[in-house]
Amino acid sequence: MIYIRLLAGAIVPLLSAGLCTHAQTVMTLQEIFESAELNSAQLRPAISAITEAEQEISVSKAAMLPEIEAKLSLSYIGDGFTTKRDFSDYQKAPIPHLGTGLGVTVTQPVYAGGALTTGVRIAELKSSAARYAADMKRDNIRFQLTGFYLDLYRYHNLREVVASNIESAGKMIARMTEMRNQGVLLQNDITRYELLLSNLELKLTSIDNTIAILNNNLITVAGLPESTVVIPDSTILSRSLPDRASDAWVSTAMENSPAVSLASTGVALSRRGEDMTRSEMLPKIGLQAAWTLDGPILVEVPPIDRNLSYWYVGVGVSYNISSLYKSGRSMAKSRLATLRATEELAATREEIDMALRADHIRYLEAYERLKTCDKSAELSERNYHVISTRYSEGMALITDLLDAADARLSAQQELVDSRMNILYYYYKLLFISGTI
Repeated sequence: MIYIRLLAGAIVPLLSAGLCTHAQTVMTLQEIFESAELNSAQLRPAISAITEAEQEISVSKAAMLPEIEAKLSLSYIGDGFTTKRDFSDYQKAPIPHLGTGLGVTVTQPVYAGGALTTGVRIAELKSSAARYAADMKRDNIRFQLTGFYLDLYRYHNLREVVASNIESAGKMIARMTEMRNQGVLLQNDITRYELLLSNLELKLTSIDNTIAILNNNLITVAGLPESTVVIPDSTILSRSLPDRASDAWVSTAMENSPAVSLASTGVALSRRGEDMTRSEMLPKIGLQAAWTLDGPILVEVPPIDRNLSYWYVGVGVSYNISSLYKSGRSMAKSRLATLRATEELAATREEIDMALRADHIRYLEAYERLKTCDKSAELSERNYHVISTRYSEGMALITDLLDAADARLSAQQELVDSRMNILYYYYKLLFISGTI
């Protein structure tokens, strides 16, 4: 039967003339995914963003290390002068002209109101967000590739269906020609059936072109060599797909969906933002140690042409008094940002819930449609053979035969589409739940 031939997935290797010049490769969808993981140009920016975010963690941790500042100066000092307070009695004051300075200051943050640890945590959350964003991009690419792959397989099967109908039409025209030679058939009937054959050949050309376009899209997104001609794995049609309840899909999505994880990370980032704002209202404490060597000594009159060295250690405490009247507004803004992030998380979960439940219904519906299309294909095939036989016996009109041929082709195409729809909605459920 046509149904058995279609579901067996026997792919006609003949493609359009342009594709036949390249080597054909049977590839599974998982192999396509793996190629995209390594070679997709669309995925590389997201991977680079992860590396950048991880580097930011190192930068934020470095803020906890001591600040060491060294300075060295060399200057020319001009002569000075002295006067009375009314600028009379001018006297020149010679000063050693070579000025030097050397100093080292070490500052170790001890307490910054939690700003340093919060900064590290924010950087870690940003790194997590970058990974979730990369996962989202990867899932989007995988679902896009799934669409290309299933469409490619669908058109391969449609090509077989059309090729089979072309072969059948050719045989019918040969029989009709014999009937015309016997004087029991008009040329007009042959002409009308040749028109059907011409339309089928045009449809075959269109299918070949579509296969070429889909193949190009697939290998481009997957990062495969330009000469690759992908032949979908025929066993994909015979795999048993799990039948899970919609609640199970929703539960899986809440645990695995990168969109939910990214939104959750947004909430955590907003809360850390509140902590950072709050830290601005607290004092900053640090240990300090310094050593300096300066010369000449200019604080004496006349200046002393010697170096003066001193060192100190101590504790520095600073407090931004303006935070008392500025930070309140910043805290209000941070709390609103957290509220918005929380609402976005709830909205994301709701959208995923609705999408999964809707597509789960379509997934089950696709199975029912397959049963109907299977029966329709069988009946249309049977009807075509009956009408063909009756036509050969002069008991049916050419219009009946053409209608039967069109009905058979339509039923066979719908059968291919119905099987692909099951796979499409299954992979869409995997995509939305974050498990593709």
